[in-house]
Amino acid sequence: MNILGIETSCDETGLAIFNPEKGIIADIVHSQVDIHQAYGGVVPELASRDHIRRIVPLLDQLFEKAGIKHEEINGVAYTSGPGLIGALLVGAAVGRSLAYGWDVPSVGIHHMEAHLLAPMLEEDPPEYPFLALLVSGGHTQLIQVDKPGQYHLLGESLDDAAGEAFDKTAKLLGLGYPGGPAISKLANAGNPDRYHFPRPMTDRPGLDFSFSGLKTHTMLVIQRSEDNEQARADIARGFVDAVVDTLTIKCRRAIEQTGIRSLVAAGGVSANTQLRESLGSMVHQVDAKVYYPRMEFCTDNGAMIAYAGYLHLKEGRAEPLSFAAYPRWTLAQEKNVTSKSEK
Repeated sequence: MNILGIETSCDETGLAIFNPEKGIIADIVHSQVDIHQAYGGVVPELASRDHIRRIVPLLDQLFEKAGIKHEEINGVAYTSGPGLIGALLVGAAVGRSLAYGWDVPSVGIHHMEAHLLAPMLEEDPPEYPFLALLVSGGHTQLIQVDKPGQYHLLGESLDDAAGEAFDKTAKLLGLGYPGGPAISKLANAGNPDRYHFPRPMTDRPGLDFSFSGLKTHTMLVIQRSEDNEQARADIARGFVDAVVDTLTIKCRRAIEQTGIRSLVAAGGVSANTQLRESLGSMVHQVDAKVYYPRMEFCTDNGAMIAYAGYLHLKEGRAEPLSFAAYPRWTLAQEKNVTSKSEK
């Protein structure tokens, strides 16, 4: 059974083919970073146009790399949301059209569900149940995963996501786009003792997050500090330490509250080296284990979509001839998801 996965939710065109016996047969990701750098962030219209321009040639490359023919595809999965509406519609239209032309079932996938399942593609995947920390440009969530399709939302960001705070702070420091890797690198040269930023919402019970206040605090520090490379590095270090500590504290709290000793960290921010070091130290202290996708699967990719699509298709789910995209689709709106208020 070969499943084609298509990811076009933002600024990466990701394609992959998954086989349950062989794993990922082939995958390709095209990044649009060069296009958006001049604007300091993603321009939705440019993102949509680049997906249109790239997706068919990338599909040809994918099948050549995989060494299989179109006739050997048994299902198609594409990202339905959340994301940029124009970008999503490119992948959904192409995916549904290919499935119709090949006479195979297709399924729309929730982007964040695919992220939390990405570590299942590794040689040492976690066993169910596990906790998942989803940290990306648009989402910061803690989720209890009992089995595929059975999720409990434990906490989420009430405003800015961690990745969004990284990008906005990096822009304030003049680091450009994408901000996450740049601010993490700059923080390595910073003095950890010069600035101590607040760890938001860690002084109260619960597993929700909030990063807008930290972002504002950082902006005020930048405005009041001298403008030189060391000062910027020290501010970056203070900011990164605050975000990482906050995420780690909430993960530890989730482990202690649920008793679940397996933690998945997924999404673009999960590639952050400071976060990985902090989570690694924390799980050692509480006799738990943390799992990650491989680095190339932390950011948006078609492999995670193909795998999630396989799980849905083998359960008999398939889309009608019509298709849709859901730019503000929350994981809590998915079937079999228990929200915080229902816990």
